[in-house]
Amino acid sequence: MLRALLEPLALFLSPFIVFAIYLVVRARYPLAIEHWSRGRVSVLTLIGLFIAVLGMFIFGLNAPRGHGVYVPAHIENGALVPGRIE
Repeated sequence: MLRALLEPLALFLSPFIVFAIYLVVRARYPLAIEHWSRGRVSVLTLIGLFIAVLGMFIFGLNAPRGHGVYVPAHIENGALVPGRIE
């Protein structure tokens, strides 16, 4: 469950991290409020949302799929047989 939350969060935050690294490389203090105007934050948010949605779509297409048929749990001869993929 944690992975399902961390992957989209990391994808969403990537433009903000790249912008902060850009500010550091340009010898500017990245936590100064003048670098984080409303327009820049809006653009970074839209880019982050786009990257997160696109990344989750690509992860979904490349996810491993189980092969076979699922047999649900059932009772055989008085014993519970767990579900499995055959």
